[in-house]
Amino acid sequence: MRVAFAGSPEPAVPVLDALHASHHEVVLVVSQPDRRRGRRGTPTPTPVAARAEQLDIPTIRPKSINGDDALERLRQADVGALCVAAFGQLLRDEVLGGWPCINVHFSLLPAYRGAAPVERAIMDGLDVSGVTIMQMDAGLDTGPMISSSEVPIGPEDDAGDMLMRMAVVGGELLVGALDELEAGRFAPTPQPEDGMSLAPKITDEDRPLDLSRPASELAAHVRGLSPHIGVQLTIDGESFKIWKAREVTDPASGLEAREGRLLVACGEGTLELLELQPPNKARMAAEDFLRGWRGLLELTAP
Repeated sequence: MRVAFAGSPEPAVPVLDALHASHHEVVLVVSQPDRRRGRRGTPTPTPVAARAEQLDIPTIRPKSINGDDALERLRQADVGALCVAAFGQLLRDEVLGGWPCINVHFSLLPAYRGAAPVERAIMDGLDVSGVTIMQMDAGLDTGPMISSSEVPIGPEDDAGDMLMRMAVVGGELLVGALDELEAGRFAPTPQPEDGMSLAPKITDEDRPLDLSRPASELAAHVRGLSPHIGVQLTIDGESFKIWKAREVTDPASGLEAREGRLLVACGEGTLELLELQPPNKARMAAEDFLRGWRGLLELTAP
């Protein structure tokens, strides 16, 4: 089949690679517009757009895939399906009605519908999530399902680890869904009514560490927002990002530096901060941070 692919961030790249390696032909890639990055504000393509360029696949980067120009390019491409993975734009009726729109969603639907299914699954302490291939409709991840596969969440896996593993699984499932569509056996089934939950976009309200909670929950919170968002902890009146942490059995009182380790007392148990980022500085291991910090190590409200 001739297909178009819409995706933007790094986790969508393995899905594009799986399509490119299959017998289906990716004739057009749609990605988010370039973003200005760095001190010079250099326009930088998304990881998917950069990969498409390497693969010599024509690419468009519209402000909206629903715009007239983007729709015309899709029509000119003469595709049999539009495949979507972590694209970052809503598809409106004219796109949804123009082609079978097949989405790679990183949860076992109907659980964790929304923008942050992996982050919230880890934050909730799940040890299993998965990938669902679905036909998109106008609802929020409500379309009928084509296939799914479980993906275990390890005790040290963060959102970055899980997204890349899920992307590989999702790519394989997506190729299989296209095979079924091409063979005329495409038969999506409605999502069950039971087990529905939402995974809204991560906001600033999700970032502060609530130290009244158990250390095990806070360790999961840190993993869920790593490596791209980061949780927030206020130390000596300054906002720090915490990138890695774990639950430990050592007792602690408040925030303690102990033999090169940084321990935080929680509502239940102790959290060890392993990697953190002071304001306007790079990420660093706790041991390196403690060598240079001259503050009091006092915790304050965010």
